[in-house]
Amino acid sequence: MASSIGAGRLSRHYPAAALVAAALAGCAAAPPAATTAPAPAHAAVPAPTSPPVVAPAGADEAAAARQQAFADWVAAFRASARAAGIDEPTLAAAFDGVQYRPRVIERDRSQPEFTRTVWDYLDGALSPRRVAQGRSQLAQHRTVVEAAAARHGVPAATLVAIWGLESGYGADAGDIPTIDALATLGFEGRREAWARGELLAALRILQRGEIDRPRMLGSWAGAMGQTQFLPTTFLAHAEDGDGDGRRDIWGSLPDVLASTANFLAHAGWRADEPWGIEVRLPAGFDHGRADDRLRQPSERWAAEGVQAVDGAPLPVIGEASLLLPAGARGPAFLVGSNFRAVLRYNNSTSYALAVVLLAQRLQDGPGVQAPWPRELAALSRSQLQALQTALNARGFDSGEPDGRLGPATRDAVRRYQRSQGLPADGYPDLDLLRRLQGP
Repeated sequence: MASSIGAGRLSRHYPAAALVAAALAGCAAAPPAATTAPAPAHAAVPAPTSPPVVAPAGADEAAAARQQAFADWVAAFRASARAAGIDEPTLAAAFDGVQYRPRVIERDRSQPEFTRTVWDYLDGALSPRRVAQGRSQLAQHRTVVEAAAARHGVPAATLVAIWGLESGYGADAGDIPTIDALATLGFEGRREAWARGELLAALRILQRGEIDRPRMLGSWAGAMGQTQFLPTTFLAHAEDGDGDGRRDIWGSLPDVLASTANFLAHAGWRADEPWGIEVRLPAGFDHGRADDRLRQPSERWAAEGVQAVDGAPLPVIGEASLLLPAGARGPAFLVGSNFRAVLRYNNSTSYALAVVLLAQRLQDGPGVQAPWPRELAALSRSQLQALQTALNARGFDSGEPDGRLGPATRDAVRRYQRSQGLPADGYPDLDLLRRLQGP
């Protein structure tokens, strides 16, 4: 998902991946976290009279009422879209056959209790089959991929890696009509303002003739095409790579790759730097310095004793930070602007690592060299919530306990770890939870 793009992609291929680092599965520009919904934006617009919805024989009355309410919402949105400049043919094409999709709401509300560790996620994302397919696709489409890469200064292997993770190299780009998905999410109301903005953007795409409604398909969260752009991201960053006058991220590989490269370029990709490198930390290193907010040139990290895992000199990275995705007991990485550009595509550390490491493997580079602490189990959502509650009770403010591992919780964990003389890596595990809950 570009800019935390397609919510459906990661959750389709890796059902709990989005919870490894709270991201709405694979798409460019993901919806915001749920907040108290403001008054519906359509409330001030008199809703046009909509035809009654006749329920099938034996249908539940609640379902019939929901269908009628959905029809009313669509009618009101249709009026507001008309006022925003959407023409009648586009409105008819989009909404005359629009359907409420219960599966979209089920996916939006699902918050699996059990999360996956980063190594479990990478095992699937970097499977031998995916690597082999990626190498084959890179060779088969080299001319097209390299044209997109040269246009924006983003490596060909990185583009192919995103393509592979988002849609299995185009084999599974999603089958839910985007208009239906976004209308359903808007009607449901948890993120109505976001969904209305994306739905209006989708209508503008239809009105411009870039795609027709039957082919405008994607994930349950409205992310579209082979690299899962949300409609607003499409309008801002999609490109016509094959010169046919349309930006077809569903069926044109030149458009898919050029659009993805354009997004990454605008997200801060630097052609003169690598994404980062796996490193080895010196004995006695303060693991609390592994914080994205602490950025400095790789030369300064080298002066502190940080070395490439193979002993080679560190590459030149202007604003490098240390990443410990599994805490002090797992591999360490020095990452820069390009890694953060991938995070803007999908705000998940596991996803970003999968992209850069898959790209590395596609070029016959190494995988992760240091062992993962596979004996550790990921905390469930309820366990993480209990940990946050315990941290707060001991005076280490982690914010409202929500079962999500965000910056505030990591900071609180680091402060508690320091108070106990532990490596301050900000990584919560079961031992830490037990210690916090103890006397």
